[in-house]
Amino acid sequence: MVFQFSKYQGTGNDFILIDNREKTFPKEQEVITRLCDRKFGIGADGLILIEDHSELDYTMIYFNSDGSQSLCGNGSRCGFAFAKSLGMVDSVARFETTDGVHDIKEENGVIHFGFSSIEDAIREEGDDRYLDTGSPHYIRFVDDVDEVDVYNEGKRIRNLSVYSSQNGMNVNFAQLLPESIKIRTYERGVENETLSCGTGATAVALVASQYGLKSPVKLETKGGKLTVSFESGNGFFENIWLAGPTEKVFEGTVEI
Repeated sequence: MVFQFSKYQGTGNDFILIDNREKTFPKEQEVITRLCDRKFGIGADGLILIEDHSELDYTMIYFNSDGSQSLCGNGSRCGFAFAKSLGMVDSVARFETTDGVHDIKEENGVIHFGFSSIEDAIREEGDDRYLDTGSPHYIRFVDDVDEVDVYNEGKRIRNLSVYSSQNGMNVNFAQLLPESIKIRTYERGVENETLSCGTGATAVALVASQYGLKSPVKLETKGGKLTVSFESGNGFFENIWLAGPTEKVFEGTVEI
């Protein structure tokens, strides 16, 4: 069976987007991993299916490149751009994805993804922090993020037995700059460093509020710049928005 697809990227986080309103796409791990493979498939950090929803604007089904599922911030932003190209939405939408319902909007060409409220339950151990932003994140602050062996150290931390009950941990290395944060991320499900991670950038921004950074927090990833705005109080982070650019890279057809 032949499927049409579009390839999008959000600050270097790249995704295969498929219109699955007819619900004909086979949601099989083998199919997803093959399509996401950069040697034998289209190549991507993840695959996204856009489907109709009975009450909301659309449903977004997200798969990591290994076929697992999680919340994806940059993927959600790209999913909105794709849904807009299909004529399903205008500049504001509500959609359902892995962890529930989210708001999303476009302002001046920038797509803003709205998170659910997140409990201010940052766990600390020395300079390391842990926060779940819909996907679990480990955060280590370092003096020079460019000197970190992100692949090997990230892989080691991701697979520590203490995190096995939650299928491992995404691992972020962050460097505090005078007016922004430089961040690099090893993503579970991709099992490699990605050029950007939206839920990771959000986790780092929220944790950085402990260091006196005020909303909105600017973040520099290897794939581009993101901004995270939020409010905090009463034990929760609320009104959280992840903002950044998206781009359609190309489109084509693939036989499955």
